Amino acid sequence: MKVLVIGGGAREHALCRSLSQDPAVTELHCAPGNAGIAQVATVHPVDQLDGAQVAALAVRLGAGLVVVGPEAPLVAGVADAVRAAGVPVFGPSAQAARLEGSKAFAKDVMAAAGVPTARSYVCTTAAEAAEALDAFGAPYVVKDDGLAAGKGVVVTSDREAALEHAAACERVVIEEYLDGPEVSLFAITDGTTVVPLQPAQDFKRALDGDEGPNTGGMGAYSPLPWAPAGLVEEVLESVLQPTVDELRRRGTEFSGLLYAGLALTSRGTRVIEFNARFGDPETQVVLARLRTPLAGVLLASANGTLDQVEPLRWDEGAAVTVVVASEGYPAAPRTGDPIEGLAEAEADGTAFVLHAGTKAGEDGQVLSAGGRVLSVTATGADLAGARERAYAAVDRISLKGGQHRTDIALKAATA
Repeated sequence: MKVLVIGGGAREHALCRSLSQDPAVTELHCAPGNAGIAQVATVHPVDQLDGAQVAALAVRLGAGLVVVGPEAPLVAGVADAVRAAGVPVFGPSAQAARLEGSKAFAKDVMAAAGVPTARSYVCTTAAEAAEALDAFGAPYVVKDDGLAAGKGVVVTSDREAALEHAAACERVVIEEYLDGPEVSLFAITDGTTVVPLQPAQDFKRALDGDEGPNTGGMGAYSPLPWAPAGLVEEVLESVLQPTVDELRRRGTEFSGLLYAGLALTSRGTRVIEFNARFGDPETQVVLARLRTPLAGVLLASANGTLDQVEPLRWDEGAAVTVVVASEGYPAAPRTGDPIEGLAEAEADGTAFVLHAGTKAGEDGQVLSAGGRVLSVTATGADLAGARERAYAAVDRISLKGGQHRTDIALKAATA
C-alpha cells in the first residue's frame, strides 16, 4: 500500500514513523512534511488546505490511503476532495469535522446524544458574555467557537481577561469550570464501529507546575496508572459511541479519529471538548505503545470495515514525550536557529526525536521553524524509566533559547 500523510508537525512525524514500520506500507509520502519526516517519507510541497491540490497529489502517487493529520485541512474539506477523487481517506468530512471546528455544534451534538459535558452558553455580544461569566462565576472558561490551533481557550479567575478573550472572538462558548484531572482518549471509527485507543494525559501550560500561558501542549505520557478501572469502557459507552451514532442519525457520518478531551470530575466523567483528529503531543506516546500495524486499522476506518479488525495490541510499558519549544513560545516564538545533537539523542536506541517545527537549512543543517520544535519521545518498562530516557535525550539536544518543562509525567511516575 502507498500511503500519503497530510501535515508537517510532530503528530504527522509520529504517524509517518509508525506507518514506516508497517510491512504493508510499500511507499510512504508526506505533504508538506518537515526535516524529520523527510528521513522516513518522501515529502512534497503542497498547500495542505487546498483539497484539489491534495487530491491531485494522491491520484498522481497512486495512493491507496490518505491520512489527514491536522484539523484545519479537515474543516476545509480536504478529506471530501480526496474521497471525491476515489481515494480512501482517513479523516472526517468537513461537515463531521465541525465537531472540532465549532464548539457550539459540538455542544448541540452532545446534548442530543446525552453525552455528559459542562453546562454552557453560546455568546456573540459583550453583554451576553458578561452575563454568562456571572452565571458560572470564577474560574471562568471561555472558548473561541472556531479553530484556534489549540490556543483558543482561556481559563482564568480574572473576569477582565475572560471578557477580553470573549471580545477578541466572533462567537464564544462560556461554560462552567470542570474540576479534576484531564484525560485524552482517542478512538478510531468508521462511522458505526468505534475502537478506543489507550488514554494519555498532556500538559497544556508552558511552565513547570502548570504555570504560565496555555500552549499547544508541552508533553504527554501513557498509560495513566491513576485512572479508574474501566474508564475506557465507560467513555466508549457514554461518550464515543453515542456521539458517532448521533452524527450518523443526522446524516453526517463521522469516520476517522474522534478525540475526547475529558475531565474526571467529582460528579463523574465530563467531556471538555472533541477534536476530529489525533491530538498533539498525545499521539506521540499513544502510537509509541501501539503494536498493531497502523495502516490496516486506518484503512479499515476509511473503508467502513472496522468491525473486521482484530483487537488492538499494546506494549505493556510506558511512553513519555517532552516538547522542546523555541525561545519566546507561545507568545513570540523565535525561528531559524540551528538544532544540534539530534543524532546523539537517538544514539542509544532508547529514545527517538519527532520533528514539529523544523526545516532543512541550505547546508543540510536542521533549523527551528516554529514554536514547538521537537517532541522527544521514549518508552520504558514503566513511567519512571520512560521519563528518565526522554529527559536524557532532551539533555543531548542544543537549541539556542530552547525551553521545555521538567515535570512531564513526574507526579504519575512517583505516585
